[in-house]
Amino acid sequence: MSIISVENVLVEKDVTTACFRCNLGLCHGACCVEGELGAPLKTEEVAALEDGVELLRDRLPEKNLRYIRRYGCIEVYQGDIYTRTIDGGECVFAVKNGTTTLCAIEEAMLDGVNIARKPLSCRLFPIRVRKKFGLDYLVYEQHYMCRHARKEGTQNSVLLVDFLKDVLEDAYGTSFYNRLKDF
Repeated sequence: MSIISVENVLVEKDVTTACFRCNLGLCHGACCVEGELGAPLKTEEVAALEDGVELLRDRLPEKNLRYIRRYGCIEVYQGDIYTRTIDGGECVFAVKNGTTTLCAIEEAMLDGVNIARKPLSCRLFPIRVRKKFGLDYLVYEQHYMCRHARKEGTQNSVLLVDFLKDVLEDAYGTSFYNRLKDF
């Protein structure tokens, strides 16, 4: 796997060449439901999530609220922190809108609720931030659930980095994004 360095961030070359455009109408929010662990969290995101649960009380299904009351909204696995999942499936912040699963945190923000943003790992998905040599290392995870997003991205010539431009700029800055685009 080829790795490039952009402003003290290591980036898997696939991140810059992959095509991707999420379409919730096709995947139905599978990333909020599939997998054994929830979204990876940065330490500084934990308190905001725990504090934000109360603001989401009217948005979350009762079963999610019961689960959060009993187990909390985060879990630690092998030293890493994640959003908690219900029985190894859906994230505790997941809400159904018809056949599509959405994020209660994001929905609350869009409605003007003063709540912390949903975790960076959710906003960057399918890019994951790992650590390598003490630096952030951006890796493109190709999941089956995102096959439609890869197809739509390819058909519409939308690069993954363009699809995630706002999040990449938010996390690493405009200069980083512009240099990343040069690769």
